[in-house]
This record gives sequence, structure tokens and C-alpha cells, in this order.
Amino acid sequence: MATEPKKIIIDTDPGIDDAMAIFLALRSPEVEVIGLTTIYGNVYTTLATRNALHLLEVAGRTDIPVAEGSHVTLNKEPKLGVTDFVHGADGLGNQNFPPPNGKPIEESAADFLVNQAKVNPGKVTVVALGPLTNIALAIQMDPEFVKNIGQIVLLGGSFAVNGNANPAAEANIYGDPQAADVVFISGANVLAVGINVTHQVVLSGSDREKLASSKGKFAQYLTGILEVYFAYHFDAYNTNGAYLHDPTALLAAVDPSLVTCTEGTVRVQTSGITRGLTILCNKHKSFGEITEWSNKPSVKVAVTVDAPRVVKLVMDRLLS
Repeated sequence: MATEPKKIIIDTDPGIDDAMAIFLALRSPEVEVIGLTTIYGNVYTTLATRNALHLLEVAGRTDIPVAEGSHVTLNKEPKLGVTDFVHGADGLGNQNFPPPNGKPIEESAADFLVNQAKVNPGKVTVVALGPLTNIALAIQMDPEFVKNIGQIVLLGGSFAVNGNANPAAEANIYGDPQAADVVFISGANVLAVGINVTHQVVLSGSDREKLASSKGKFAQYLTGILEVYFAYHFDAYNTNGAYLHDPTALLAAVDPSLVTCTEGTVRVQTSGITRGLTILCNKHKSFGEITEWSNKPSVKVAVTVDAPRVVKLVMDRLLS
């Protein structure tokens, strides 16, 4: 008997690798995308919504609802750290796509998350590819949300390697550290996929050439937007390749066997020079004193990834 596809909501700030992850999800028979929720990060929230609607139109999936998320952090900080220098001013490689015809639904992202979890208890996985503000708002809004949501797979944290926003912090966590801390200690079933693993998953220059030579709709679209992303990686990392952050997190939700995990309590530093730092408390050691880590729920943190298998899945599903 075939198992029914896993229902997923992608919380996203599209972004070039977000576009890849969204297309991957739509090409993955194991999952059913029941909605996109939008957040600032790679671009501001208004543009994230526009890009999400645009990507669904490109994919021919305008039946999937888009719910617009928060425009500010959980603490309503006025300045957002938007990384459009990585993805282009429009978030999608400066291709100047025409505006989408679709509109977001009336429900806010947090309301949509709460309501979908309520009507499908235990059956919805949120794949969070940006700062975690919407998910934290859903947790604060509905005490039952952490029980109703099946799993939260998030791209975030750096876990013992340097961050990519600064040496301490990974960009999504840095975008709203308070929200991230709320999510990590909420008691929800959380899997964090950090850049300690996604930096092992690289789309090579030759992979990019294969996409360029494919007649497939998604491959052709991605070929256009990848130029800016590759140029950023060459400048920042001196490499002819691009890290597949969002696709790796998405595929970890599709097929959990792609990663191995450790478990423990994760806390986030919310101020100072290490703001956005994610610290995992290893459960194998017991500490004498009661601390901010004591008696807090555990989450899973990815520690290894089958990078060749991830890249192969990305290529197989996006070449068409």
C-alpha cells in the first residue's frame, strides 16, 4: 500500500536556493505542498511574497496558497538584515521578472500555520528556510501548535563551525535570534539542518552546465537565476560552485535518511558580539548546576549529510 504524501508548508524568503527548494518540493512525489508562507531574509517580506507567487506561477501551481508573514522580528526591531547582495536586488538573480498575477490569501502566515496544524494534527511538516519569526508567532499564538504540528525542519544554525552572517551566526538565526530561541525550546519536534552540513553539499560548475543544457522548464529557469549566486560564492568563498542550503533542508524533510542527527537542547545567544550563535548542549554530559539549558526540551541537529545523494536528487528532479 502506497503511503500518502507528507503534507508540507514551506516558510520561505525566496532567494535563489529557496526557488530550487520550492521546485524540488513540487517535483517530489513523497510530499504534498499545502502552502507557502513568506518571511524577510534574502529580501523583505513584501518581495518574498511576490517571489513566492511568481515561482508558483512558473511551476504551474497557482492552486497552492501563499500566506504573507511578518515584516518585523519577534521583538519588532526596525532594522532587518536582508541579504539581497547574495541573491540579487530582486532575490531571483536580477532577472526582472514581470509581477505575478496571484495575490496572497487573507490569512497571515502565523494564522495559516496554526490553522493547518489544527485541521491536520500531527500530519504537517513545516520546512523553514528563513528567519523563524512566523513559526515563533504561531507558537505564541496557539499553545496547542507545538503538539499539532508534525515536525519543524529548519535551515539554521552553524553548530561548531563559523557562521555565514558573521563568525558566530548563521544568517537565518541571526535574522531573528529571539524567534529561533522560542522555536528551539518550544517542545515541538524540531530538526535543525545547519551550515555545518549544508556547506558539504555543493552544486558544481559542471552540474550548472548540465542544467543549462537541459530543455526542462525548471532547469532553464534556474540557469537564468544561478549566475548571481555563483558570482557571490566565487567572491565570498573563492569557489566555482554554490552551497545547496535550502534544497538540503527540504530534502531532509522529504527523506530523513539523508542526514544523521544528534539530540540535545539548543539555545540561541540573543545579544552581543555572538548574537545569533546556536549552542547545542550535549545530553551525554550532566552538569552540576541548574542553567538556562536545564530541563528544556531536546531537538535534533543534523551532524552528517549524504552530500552525493542530495546533489543527485536535486539534479534528477530539477533537470526535467
